Amino acid sequence: MLSNHKIQATLEEIREITRMDLALYNENGKLLASTFDAQKEYETAVVNFVESMAESQMLSGSHFFKVWVEGEVDYILLIHSSTEEAYMVGKLAVCQVRNLAQAYREQFDRNNFIQNVLLGNMLVVDMYNKARKFHIEQTQRVVFIIAVEGKKDASVMELVKSMFGSSAKDFVTEVDEQNIIVVKNVRELVEEAELDNLARMMVDNLHSEAMVRVRVSYGSRVFHLQDIAKSYQEALMALQVGRIFYADKEMISYSRLGIGRLIYQIPMSLCEMFIREIFGEEIPDVFTEENLVTIQKFFENNLNISETARQLYVHRNTLVYRLERLEKAIGLDIRKFEDAMTFKIAMMVLSHMSFQKGVSLMNGGDRE
Repeated sequence: MLSNHKIQATLEEIREITRMDLALYNENGKLLASTFDAQKEYETAVVNFVESMAESQMLSGSHFFKVWVEGEVDYILLIHSSTEEAYMVGKLAVCQVRNLAQAYREQFDRNNFIQNVLLGNMLVVDMYNKARKFHIEQTQRVVFIIAVEGKKDASVMELVKSMFGSSAKDFVTEVDEQNIIVVKNVRELVEEAELDNLARMMVDNLHSEAMVRVRVSYGSRVFHLQDIAKSYQEALMALQVGRIFYADKEMISYSRLGIGRLIYQIPMSLCEMFIREIFGEEIPDVFTEENLVTIQKFFENNLNISETARQLYVHRNTLVYRLERLEKAIGLDIRKFEDAMTFKIAMMVLSHMSFQKGVSLMNGGDRE
């Protein structure tokens, strides 16, 4: 049903033009909007009018009109005047309300359609039949998920719609309380960098205008309606993998998940077996903040000791001492490429296990 706010705005606009007061009721006689102090006694009159065969009627000095939408009486319009001009104004107002209601229903149906496509709830034949009904063209599309940190209010959704809702080839919807989904036509966006720029624009606009922090993930480019569900599932995986392995990134693409995507899909039993092979039955108590920062910088600088020491503002020998102390604790010399690669994977596996179990295995948490 149309929002009362939109109905009220429409009635006030008509009154401004015609200088006649109006009111709109639903089929049960409930007042939805009015430009004057509509009396309760009209409610009974509205219900009686709905049950009558008449399309319009003069009652209590006012004109009553039925508003039919797709074969059903959805609304009763009242013109608070008995003049001959009031009848013409009423017929025009009925057309306006009907068009608004039909446009809303179409938008509502399109939204349900794209939600069912995203969730894979439609047969391919039904999908294309409905697409033709809604004049949805075949084009290249990518599914973006905007995950809002904290509480997502209506203003965030409205802002996203203002960015993408004007195109008939784009869809903005939601299937849960936290995420906003954008199904974007990307025929004109040829390069991967252009998709990155679009995701960055979403992050920056929502931060600056809605004052919320978001993380944006997106799936791969698809060419058919039935593949939109695949792009959506990829975007979901990118969002989850990004939270686990790339927490510092505000944008994450499915095509760039790297080894994180592989580790995310490893069964927990194999993860635990791998960690026992590397660290034994007990995870060494070496994951202090100092060690984690040191290791991260060392990996960022491609195992270059001199550059890492410079960025950490420590003497080269101090860094070597830290790395040797770490080697004694974990049995891996991360100054060597093979050991560094093993340790990097082990840290990612621990992050995955921590996320799944809800405890921090790298900060003293016990493994189950």
